[in-house]
Amino acid sequence: MLEGSGFAVSAHGIDKVFLLLVLLLTGTGLFMVASAGEVWGQFNYGNSFYFVERQALFAGVGLIAMSFFAKLPYLFWKQYASVGLAAAFLLLIAVLIPGIGMVRNGSQSWIGVGALSFQPSEWMKMALVFYLAAILSERKKVIHLFWKGLFTPLVTIGAAFGFIMLQPDLGTAAVMGGTAFLLLFSAGAPIRFFATIGALAISGLVLLIASAPYRIKRITAYLDPWSDPLGSGFQIIQSLYAVGPGGLFGHGYGESRQKYYYLPEPQTDFIFAIWTEETGFLGALWVIILFFLLIWRGIYIAMRLDDPFGTLLVFGLTGMLSLQSFINLGVVTGLIPVTGVTLPFLSYGGSSLTMTLLLAGIVLSTSRHMR
Repeated sequence: MLEGSGFAVSAHGIDKVFLLLVLLLTGTGLFMVASAGEVWGQFNYGNSFYFVERQALFAGVGLIAMSFFAKLPYLFWKQYASVGLAAAFLLLIAVLIPGIGMVRNGSQSWIGVGALSFQPSEWMKMALVFYLAAILSERKKVIHLFWKGLFTPLVTIGAAFGFIMLQPDLGTAAVMGGTAFLLLFSAGAPIRFFATIGALAISGLVLLIASAPYRIKRITAYLDPWSDPLGSGFQIIQSLYAVGPGGLFGHGYGESRQKYYYLPEPQTDFIFAIWTEETGFLGALWVIILFFLLIWRGIYIAMRLDDPFGTLLVFGLTGMLSLQSFINLGVVTGLIPVTGVTLPFLSYGGSSLTMTLLLAGIVLSTSRHMR
């Protein structure tokens, strides 16, 4: 099957366990979108298979991209890291220009090209990992020095964070910022630096929340969603109604009640809630185990690379997947406030799925050099 899928050249060298986990997650995602998007597809587009058909197309494009980048030498990303970062900044500037950027769900974070659209922030998340892995791998001996080791990376992180917050998109900014600091930690930045930056980050987060009424409502809804059950607490309550009654086996695949316009856009951010409602604890456990194994395998690959850039690159990409997954699952189960972060591989969306599979291809490329 791998030979017929275009993996014949590189399959002997890539990590087959990581590849299998990626394929299992992508396949599970198609099953999830087929059920979760059924009602919205029928009512909005007259086709109950609308979302899964498009997701299958995105998956096909993403798998082709994964195959290509699994064969591309990963040092390519080090050589062109600065170019990729510059392109990402240009796209983030373009998305803020009226007439170019498209507003969805209150954020001007999309650019449309014909019938297609994409989020520049998805590229920035990856471009920043490439850049930081490249620059930090070259500065390991001076990473403890602020001006020589940390100043340039911090300015770059701050600029990227600022542009994404102008959209505004706190969820993506949080994932990107968390990934960046994970990379700094992995590169050996001193602990005292994290204490200082952590205090500044918390202060900044409080100011960001206080400056926007809708963010204050999200925090209030998180603390007590039933104080405003038809407003800011609606999504969390409906998500808990989906997750809670699932039991061990769920109501049965395709039998969700919450996807009937109780839970808004169930095929995207809250797809895990619908899946848990239909497949129960066992279905939820299946997804969590797959993510756990994928993260473990990513760390395993990173630890078996002799090249500092490759190690940081895989740590960064795996960390980004981890943070995004944890945030989404935390929102769905009411553990953290609503952020608008999708679930990698599983949530409906072309930009997210394609970029995630591209990311997987890069990890597979590095795995060919494990000792």
